[in-house]
Formats: sequence, C-alpha cells, structure tokens
Amino acid sequence: MAEVARLFAVLGATAFGGPAAHVAMMRREFVERRGWEDEQTFVDLVGLTALLPGPNSTELAIEMGRRRAGTAGLVAAGVAFVVPAALLVGAIAAAYERYGTTPAADDLRGGILPVVVAIVAHATWALGRTAVRGPLTAVIAVAAFAAQLAGVHELVILAVGAAAGGLWAARGRLATGASSVLLVTLPAALAAPAAVSRGGDPGESVGLAQLAWSFLRIGATLFGSGYVIVAFLESEFVDRLGALTPTELLDAVTVGQVTPGPVFTTATFVGYVTDGPWGAAVVTVAIFLPAFLLIAALGRFVGPALRSPTARPLLDGLNAAAVGLIAAAAVGLADDGVTSALGVALAVVALVLLLRTKLNATWLVLAGALLGPLA
Repeated sequence: MAEVARLFAVLGATAFGGPAAHVAMMRREFVERRGWEDEQTFVDLVGLTALLPGPNSTELAIEMGRRRAGTAGLVAAGVAFVVPAALLVGAIAAAYERYGTTPAADDLRGGILPVVVAIVAHATWALGRTAVRGPLTAVIAVAAFAAQLAGVHELVILAVGAAAGGLWAARGRLATGASSVLLVTLPAALAAPAAVSRGGDPGESVGLAQLAWSFLRIGATLFGSGYVIVAFLESEFVDRLGALTPTELLDAVTVGQVTPGPVFTTATFVGYVTDGPWGAAVVTVAIFLPAFLLIAALGRFVGPALRSPTARPLLDGLNAAAVGLIAAAAVGLADDGVTSALGVALAVVALVLLLRTKLNATWLVLAGALLGPLA
C-alpha cells in the first residue's frame, strides 16, 4: 500500500496534459519500468475504465492500485492521485478569491481564455473522430448539440443518445433491446429530474448539500470525457443555479488545464468559489466517490458485460451524445471568452497547433498568459 501511495502521489503531482497523458505515464511507469502488468492486460484495463462513467484516468489509477495491493491499494492509489491536484487547485482558488478581479488578473485572463476555448474545441474534434462512426451517431451528436443549446438537461441528452443507439441496433429484436436500453439508461433518467432549476444570483452560495448532490450526480453519470464536465457545470451552476458567472466557469476550466492530475479537480475550484474551503472539500469527495465505488463493486465484472453486442450500440449512442455536449459547451465558452481580435487570433493559432502538433496544452495556456496584456 505504501508503494502504491508513493508512486501515485508522484503521478498526481506531475501528470500534466489530461487523461491521455495520464494513461501514457501510467503505462510507462507500471508496464515498462515496474512490470506490474503486461501490455495486453493494461490495454484491457484502459478499455474497461473507458466504459465506466466518471474520471477514466482516475479509475484506471484506482484499479491499478486494487490489483497491486487489494482494497487498501484501491484507496491509496485513488487518494494519492487526486489529493495533490486538489490541494493545488484549492490554493489557486483561494488566491483567485483574493486577487481574481484585479486588472493584472484580467489581463492574464484575456489571453488564457481563448486558448482554453481552443482546447475544448480540439477535444470535441478528437473525440468526434472516434465517437461519430456513421450517419446514426452523427445525427445523435448534432441532436445532442442542439438540445444542449436549447437547455435540455445533460443526463436526459445522454440517456436519449444511448437509447437511440440501442433501439436502432435492436430494431429487429426490440424486446431484448428495450430491456438493455433500460438497464443502461435508467440511472441517468432517474437522476435527471433532481436537477431542478431554481435560479439565483451569480456568486450566491448554493449550500453544501446542493453542492454534494450536484457533484455526486456528475461523478456517477458523466460519460465520454473529462471535458463533458464543462457542459455539466455550465448548465448546472451558470444557467440553473446561478452560482457562477460564465467568466468564473472559464477560469475554473483554465485551472483544471494548467494543474496536474485529474481534470475533474475543476470541481474543487468551483466548490471553493461557491462555498469556500468546505465547499471545495465536499465537492472533491462527492465527484470522485463514485469512481472508488464503481471500481470496488464492478471493476472485475463489468468489462465482459459492457463488451457484449447488445451494450456496444448503447455506448456508441451515448458517446456521440457526449460529443454534442462538449461542442455546445465550446460554443458557450467562446461566446464569453473570445472578446477581441487578438483573442480570436489566439484561439485560432492554438487550435491549429493542437490539431497539427503534439504540443502539451499547458504550454499554450502559459503562452496565452504572456500575451494576455496585449488582448
């Protein structure tokens, strides 16, 4: 357990670049250097965690810890991987609360936010190339995009996307297909009505109970990519609860990009901004708790079930809907974050570099910060 905790703490403090970079670092450390797993087993674990809701690279870390040191290793790996990033994000949020509205901070923001918009747009493109496999998934993605812009709840969109994929594939055997659709989409359908709009003023405290429930639900139902969290946060905390301004949401996404560890620590920033240190602690536990529970309960059994011919179309439809959600979030972020000619230029250049090179997005964010005063 001590070995697991030490190694994943180092990863959590140094793993910049998002989930794909985290997976690459774990492969290099635990397959090539230490021989914990062989290549095929590691690939199977990556595929398994990609089929689960929640932060996939964190779930991979948790499963690696479980396989190495049992239940104690499961807890040690997950906590060690998440805590360094969460502490760093919390410290940045505290500084943001004190200095975030100064002219100097506004100058930095003017250069960083267009780069963040480009990063989310690039994620949309990259995920779309994998998830949109034909006419049906293209229609699902476009419909999800339109529904998100129209204000339909994200969980409803994801559930309908999965159902559409499953029902289309099962159109010749609807009885079996319908039962499989219900199995996968019922949790999302049940969770969706809980997010009732109540409105509110930006910056208003939403309360720890509301924060915990919102982020627990997100952690338990978010499929597709860490970037889907942007769409959830925009709809939940900007549009429905009114707890964040669009600029604060962009700042939260920025912090998630420039810090190591899981992208989901964006939630830590949101919790601090809305309800202080206790809010940060509560949302961090809430959004990551489902990942621990899923791996503990299902990690050894869910892979074969989700790879079945019946489940694959459901996942295809769900992933296509997730792409539509991210695309809609990118549009909303662009509307708020790209406000000048230089901002447009920064966003375009950053997107081109992301598409044509393997440059780490962190360097682009830092370059945007340097150019921010000119914006």
